[in-house]
Amino acid sequence: MNSRDTESEAGPLQVRGTVLTVRRVDAYHAITIVAPGIAARFKPGQFVAVAVGGPDTSMLLRRAFSIHDVRSDHGGTVEFVFAVTGRGTRWLAERRARDTLDLTGPLGRPFPVPREPASCLLVGGGYGSAPLFALADRLRERRCSVDFLLGAASGDRVFGALTARRTGRSATITTDDGSLGLRGIVTDMLGQVIHEARTDVIYACGPMPMLRQVTALARRYDIPVQVAVEEAMACGIGVCMTCVLPVVGSDGITRMVRSCVDGPVFRGEQVRWDDIGTIPLDAFGAPGWEGRSRRAGRLADSAENGTHPDGTRQDGTRQDGTRQDRTRQDRTRQDGRQPGRTSAADPARRHGHGT
Repeated sequence: MNSRDTESEAGPLQVRGTVLTVRRVDAYHAITIVAPGIAARFKPGQFVAVAVGGPDTSMLLRRAFSIHDVRSDHGGTVEFVFAVTGRGTRWLAERRARDTLDLTGPLGRPFPVPREPASCLLVGGGYGSAPLFALADRLRERRCSVDFLLGAASGDRVFGALTARRTGRSATITTDDGSLGLRGIVTDMLGQVIHEARTDVIYACGPMPMLRQVTALARRYDIPVQVAVEEAMACGIGVCMTCVLPVVGSDGITRMVRSCVDGPVFRGEQVRWDDIGTIPLDAFGAPGWEGRSRRAGRLADSAENGTHPDGTRQDGTRQDGTRQDRTRQDRTRQDGRQPGRTSAADPARRHGHGT
């Protein structure tokens, strides 16, 4: 078997899987599908992209869902959890056993796990906590201790609280309204749990504002954090570029990366949370971008020559001998008009161009 065959076996599959069960889990729905190939390739943190609406639908885009669980039943099953938020998820919630679904997976990069036993804190918000339970199983296989910190707006929106309490070394639950566990949000309790659990590494999945706060607190405690981001994905395979976000690489350069293929798992401190939804001016490929090494070299040359980066010397003259602060009369054109201004007879002004 050559390396290409090995890579192919490890990659995602597109399958038509039979629905085994559709069940209601408090405010959410969970669908279990028979998909042996996807189950065999799955690693915690990966997701599936599911076609919705049936063969004649106008809903062309797939929906991405984190894989909650895989089992060996029926040759291999995959379960994902979702909330009904629109036409596509409403259609999914109406599926029944023996229906078939078209899905692609497993997609994305999984959670990395420690090489040595460590104290791991798993932080989840809403049904974003779904992928953390397969991760917990994997961590325990590595002899890591697992603590849970889960939260949501209300008790029916905390996913997996019972499982967390049953399988975790500890489980802290928070809700905005106090209907389950402690009143508040997960980050209110993060510092306390870190101290009590002697946390070595944090894994987090949930809404982006929560991930941003978890990352900020983790940096304060100098604890590495792995986050699974929640970005809208139209294709799931890196083609459409709808799920890009700015991430700083190991070389210090910011790049717009695709959550679906370069993630969804990232090191929290490398995500530029304040710039999500934008293209930072210093991102690779942005207009006017230049590499740090090139800029550093240009600044060093400027300092050595006593000039600013734009070529202006400290006395106000440029390297070609001209002055930057020429008088208004020097800047006046020979025809009497100021640069950048047009007369009423100027055709460009008359037709409105440039306004």
